[in-house]
Amino acid sequence: MPKTESPVIYGGQAVMEGVMFGGRHVNVTAVRRKSGEITFLEVPREDKSWVKSLRKIPLIRGIVSIIDSSAKGSKHLNYSAEAMADDSMDPEERAKQKEKEESSWSLSMIVGVTIAGILSFIFGKLVFTLVPAVLEDLLFERIVQNRVLDTLIEGIIKIILLLAYLWIISLTPVVKRLFQYHGAEHKVITAYENGEELTPANVQKYSRLHYRCGSSFIILTVIVGIIVYSFFHWDNIWERMYIRVLLLPVVIGLSFELLKFTNSVRDIPLLRFLGYPGLWLQLLTTKEPTDEQVEVSIASFNRMRELDAQLENETAHSRVPDVSPLDPVKG
Repeated sequence: MPKTESPVIYGGQAVMEGVMFGGRHVNVTAVRRKSGEITFLEVPREDKSWVKSLRKIPLIRGIVSIIDSSAKGSKHLNYSAEAMADDSMDPEERAKQKEKEESSWSLSMIVGVTIAGILSFIFGKLVFTLVPAVLEDLLFERIVQNRVLDTLIEGIIKIILLLAYLWIISLTPVVKRLFQYHGAEHKVITAYENGEELTPANVQKYSRLHYRCGSSFIILTVIVGIIVYSFFHWDNIWERMYIRVLLLPVVIGLSFELLKFTNSVRDIPLLRFLGYPGLWLQLLTTKEPTDEQVEVSIASFNRMRELDAQLENETAHSRVPDVSPLDPVKG
């Protein structure tokens, strides 16, 4: 792609032994199998008109985008986990399992996976919102009488817990490889945005850190939360937790807008530092990928763009195919 062209903004997600990229019309996951083969899950994007409308409203669009990403991402994570489990079986057992899966996939199962993704996000967010508040109250309630200072200490506890959690899980081999694929995803997007031909050698030249990463969003919710919660008074721990839960959508919405802003000013020397906290956190959530992992990321990105182009071409010619080129479950 020539550097004079304005690149399309793409996003992605690391999965087990692979990478998912979201395009305009399709989400594609590429997974490296034990045999060395790369397999794909190709899922059409079927955003409702009301969802598209909500995505245009400031503050609201952040909440919609995060929930939507959690729902759709869970399907791709599930696919990659199934691929890993499949590779660990002997051929006979694998054939039986595959037959069972093909007969059991249904709309209710797909909906179940989607709901599980949303609930896991909500549960995780509530835990990291409420636990620091409780700890701060237990440890500092009698020492600190200033609510702004209380909130600041709460934020520091939240950051410490977050960093400790990420560091501990990054020591496990499975998560370490997941973080390597996360780095591969960032490198491919950055190489594309810089107009590079997507080859492992070209992609590896770029940083594994990216301003638009979800890790940046996580740290921004902590910073924004400290500011927002400081404006509210509470008399006991129950009021404190109630306020946190009630204001959680506001914190998420503001954090999303701040993330968009930090990304838009990343090329302005005096303002690019606003995105540094997110980049620093990515030092934990990404690892340097191997060339083989970058190959998987490139394969996913290229397949996504190929399918996007096919679907755009069909739309331009007002032709609806008799058979969808994508299977919403197996790809």
